[in-house]
Amino acid sequence: MNKIVFVEDDPEVGALIAAYLGKHDMEVVVEPRGDRAEDVIAREKPDLVLLDIMLPGKDGMTLCRDLRGQWQGPIVLLTSLDSDMNHILSLEMGASDYILKTTPPAVLLARLRLHLRQHIAPAGAGAGTPATLTPHKTISFGSLTIDPVNRQVLLGGENVALSTADFDLLWELATHAGQIMDRDALLKNLRGVTYDGMDRSVDVAISRLRKNCSTTPRSPIVLRPFATKATCSPHTPGTTKLLPRPCEGPVLWRTPRQ
Repeated sequence: MNKIVFVEDDPEVGALIAAYLGKHDMEVVVEPRGDRAEDVIAREKPDLVLLDIMLPGKDGMTLCRDLRGQWQGPIVLLTSLDSDMNHILSLEMGASDYILKTTPPAVLLARLRLHLRQHIAPAGAGAGTPATLTPHKTISFGSLTIDPVNRQVLLGGENVALSTADFDLLWELATHAGQIMDRDALLKNLRGVTYDGMDRSVDVAISRLRKNCSTTPRSPIVLRPFATKATCSPHTPGTTKLLPRPCEGPVLWRTPRQ
């Protein structure tokens, strides 16, 4: 049974969602205050954290940011705030997903299960390996090393802290290095949804990966948009593969400019 800490100050909403998820083999611990949530999460050691945004003591956005620096499990925001800016900001803060409270319960359950499948629980927690990541050998790009089994990323021998969603995206790109991966393919592979022409969550996540994995001009990876979808020779603009230039590594991601 998976454990979820749900930080929600509305007792009716907390009770209803906890009861629904409880019917589907999920143990839900409800905490009404944002300023107490970190202690509860440290004590309960959940598989997933579900956050409201408008919370007493500490808002959900700030809590998400603070948690991401010390906890690498899925963090999902569940809110009534239907705002593109809040959606983008939550992803920038390290959230794995942004779900509206008007979302049907069955859809909420499916999305939470997706994030749980993608998350490898700590050793001894009794959970298996994620369904979406098949164990592979460690992949290296220069000084960047990606370990899919331990879900660890090293850059120059130092650990890089990535959220669950960001690690899954990096692994998806790394296993398709040099290939064209458009937004639709990435969203289908990682979240099971199709690109609607408006969703910029992939772009935001790519920006975070550039920041976290590209500390110097001699970065071990290049995440680059490309101008066309043409499939050409390796020396033609728009090629499906691009040989690394000096001081650059393999191109992990390219997508048509909008």
